[in-house]
Amino acid sequence: MKVVVDMNKCQDHGQCVFAAPDVFSMDEVGHLAYVSDPHDALGDEVEEAADVCPLQAIRIEA
Repeated sequence: MKVVVDMNKCQDHGQCVFAAPDVFSMDEVGHLAYVSDPHDALGDEVEEAADVCPLQAIRIEA
């Protein structure tokens, strides 16, 4: 699984951080940071994060 975040769309709302804290986080200045190749076991969390993103900035690739 590969996670891609369109950083031009992302406005750092952080909903993904609540849905998948092992993949998404906020850096020291409040901007989104993420693991682009998380373990497949985190797939459900990543899908939830993509679903809750208010700007639909998260894409999951095989």
